[in-house]
Amino acid sequence: MSQLFSTAELRGVTLRNRVVVAPMLTAGAVEGRATPWHLVHVGRFALGGAGLVMMESTKVEERGRGTAGDLGLWDDAFVPALADITGFAHAHGAAIGIQLGHTGRKASIFADAQDIVGPSALAHAEGRPVPRALHLNEIPNIIEAFVSAARRANQAGYDVIELHGAHGYLLHQFLSPVANERTDRYGGSEDNRRRLMLEVTEAVRAVWPDSKPLFMRLSCEDLAGIGLEQIIPLARELRALEVDVIDCSSGGMRDDMREIPGVAPDDYGYQVRYAEAIRHEACIQTMAVGHIIHPQQAEDILLDGRADLIAIAREMLYNPNWALDAAQKLGEDAGFELAPANIRGPLASRRRRFTGSLSTHGGDWRAERVREPV
Repeated sequence: MSQLFSTAELRGVTLRNRVVVAPMLTAGAVEGRATPWHLVHVGRFALGGAGLVMMESTKVEERGRGTAGDLGLWDDAFVPALADITGFAHAHGAAIGIQLGHTGRKASIFADAQDIVGPSALAHAEGRPVPRALHLNEIPNIIEAFVSAARRANQAGYDVIELHGAHGYLLHQFLSPVANERTDRYGGSEDNRRRLMLEVTEAVRAVWPDSKPLFMRLSCEDLAGIGLEQIIPLARELRALEVDVIDCSSGGMRDDMREIPGVAPDDYGYQVRYAEAIRHEACIQTMAVGHIIHPQQAEDILLDGRADLIAIAREMLYNPNWALDAAQKLGEDAGFELAPANIRGPLASRRRRFTGSLSTHGGDWRAERVREPV
């Protein structure tokens, strides 16, 4: 069996394979509520054979939205619609996760937030609104917002929580020497700037069931003072707080960040090196993401010990059946067991009708001789 299609055991959750649908913002919510859009959008990835489907960044506070269409979990009323989505994913063999976040000083860009907050009164960029620095006595409320959202996520039936500590959002802002100029216990030294992320992690882990894994997404290089030199020690601390997987991304603190030194954003697997370094140096499982396109590319990342899970984003939007297709190209799943039972027969018939070049590898269709249906 290929490594990509081996099962992954994460606490009490078994992933049927190591293909993860990365969280992707879609701005499809209405006042924070999930809609039929989310059921169809997320459900098609479950039908397409992914092992874990991660729902988009879901905000723990209303003022923490980055767009007016962001999902929310700041209200119990949001749970039933999300439970419908998790139920559908489970019915079709996929585990499902949710990314919890707070946009902080970037919140009002699209959402017209009335109370824009951040670690310090520093705008994200020129022309952006200046946030209000959170008072020291408000920080416990931020932590509690994450905790309450985690409880609701459990009620809704999610298998995994991912905390969003990347892309210039609130937890990343506190971590950043560029965004955080505080002089209290949450600013100044590197240890102080890590504090909020670690306190949120510890508080969420305390209410998230022991049987369910906890992920953290990090910008492993932001070209604004944060790189692997800072992230590897942080990953060790997160491991000690029982985080199970680091989702290794980059960027978000600078709008003008176009490329990482020595790596172009359109390079295949341009962020995989972060997953590899953190996996080996911090001794924690990692998830690689970023321009992972081809099944053999994903397989090789795992075989080379560079990551434990493979997250696919834009390719999943282009082809929601990426996992199903990858299994065929890697010689797995001869019976189309990843597909829903009611369409396995037609898929097998398709494979019988066409040669391998057409059904799995492309090729010149004009060279194929296809029998007309009787």
